[in-house]
Amino acid sequence: MTHNGPEEDPTPAKATGTFAELAQEMAAKSALVRKDDGHIDLLAAAGGIRGIAESVLPGLVFLVVFTLTRNLTWSLAGSVAIAAVFLIARLAQRTPLTQTLAGIIGVALSAFLAMKTGKAENYYFVGFLTNGAYILAMVASIVVRWPILGLLFGYARNEGVRWRDKPERLRAYRVATWIIVAVMAARLAVQLPLYVAGMVDALGAMRLIMGVPLYALGLWVAWLVSRPVKVD
Repeated sequence: MTHNGPEEDPTPAKATGTFAELAQEMAAKSALVRKDDGHIDLLAAAGGIRGIAESVLPGLVFLVVFTLTRNLTWSLAGSVAIAAVFLIARLAQRTPLTQTLAGIIGVALSAFLAMKTGKAENYYFVGFLTNGAYILAMVASIVVRWPILGLLFGYARNEGVRWRDKPERLRAYRVATWIIVAVMAARLAVQLPLYVAGMVDALGAMRLIMGVPLYALGLWVAWLVSRPVKVD
């Protein structure tokens, strides 16, 4: 663990230790993998093929069924059923459930809101709240000089939290974190007007397009922007 003297960082030692421990925990749970060529493994970062399927398919089924039938009950039932199948498969194979549980809870809550209000667009409301919470957390991490992308990328690059002692590395990870903030803000800017207008088909399509693909692109750009500069 890197120790920062009071002249280098005003953060109290106890708080520094707490953040460093949190960083280690986040890195351990992160799917970030650095490939042999030095680039981030975007497929692994997105949870692999299975993780992507668990993330995308419930929403895709909802959108397809609703577009074809305009039946909210069938659409929600299909979405929840797909999420439940993924959960059962994980239970049967005794694989980690964290991502799947979070997914099925999100789908179930989304389905409940849509059914309760009778408005299909409310299926996407929980996603807006989650997206907003991530934005707030990332902006807060930048303000307190512990940018989240630094915590994740730092361990993937074997930097630990030593990058905090170097102004140029701290600045690079702040920029990287702002890139992901911009990605999430773009989602809200595009999707919220569609939600307000009740344009379910367009909203669902944008949700898929601006989901894993846009996140992966933002993560890749953030990785490139924050890579250490080699000094000959």
